Amino acid sequence: GFSFENYERNQMLERAGMKAPGFFKTGTTICGVVYKDGVVLGADTRATGGSIVCDKNCEKIHHIAPNIYCCGAGTAADTENATAMISSQLELHRLTTGKPSRVVTAMTMLKRMLFRYQGHVSAYLVLGGVDMTGPHLYSVYAHGSTDKLPYCTMGSGSLAAMSVFESKYKPEMNVDEAKEMVHEAIRAGIFNDLGSGSNVDMCVITKDGMEMLRNYETPNPRGFRKEYAFARGSTPVVKVLSELVTVETTAME
Repeated sequence: GFSFENYERNQMLERAGMKAPGFFKTGTTICGVVYKDGVVLGADTRATGGSIVCDKNCEKIHHIAPNIYCCGAGTAADTENATAMISSQLELHRLTTGKPSRVVTAMTMLKRMLFRYQGHVSAYLVLGGVDMTGPHLYSVYAHGSTDKLPYCTMGSGSLAAMSVFESKYKPEMNVDEAKEMVHEAIRAGIFNDLGSGSNVDMCVITKDGMEMLRNYETPNPRGFRKEYAFARGSTPVVKVLSELVTVETTAME
């Protein structure tokens, strides 16, 4: 059951002037769509820390099983480790049963693990794959809720991506139509959301296997960077120290 043993402690700390931690804004655009023969997943490649771009070409499409992949939004460490843990457990399950993993099994394991942490593991996931029952697509929220949908978007750029899906989705699309729609949806997030950017990654999953399209498009290439070459002596000497200064330090354990 739920534990509220820290409630009185937290109330006392707030009365003492300690400010409760707030949420940390993250940025990403991830999406997925089910088409006639499989699933297409897409993601941007920008990783941010507050207002700082930490990585311009990170990977947000994570391996769960040979036939199941997952896009992650939220805290990078949480998405990477949550998906890695479930991937490990599913591999043990395949070795035990001798059968391929099912998408609903991965979804159930993810939602149970995330619900246990009550949203403190900041992993918002778009899970897609193809198993013996056909193609499947799920969205998994950090608190443990899930949706099964023909197409879905998540992250700070999700509204921009959803506008593309709502206007262009149709049932029984072929692979080229699905790839182009996911491509346009991620581009919409990249150019209309400050938390998303850089390149477009995609993953196509069918009953015959998976195709990872890393850097499917790089719409923001690095432009010309001027190189500076200063001749020796360009920097003036302000002061010359004639005596050496010795600084003593004490090692601390």
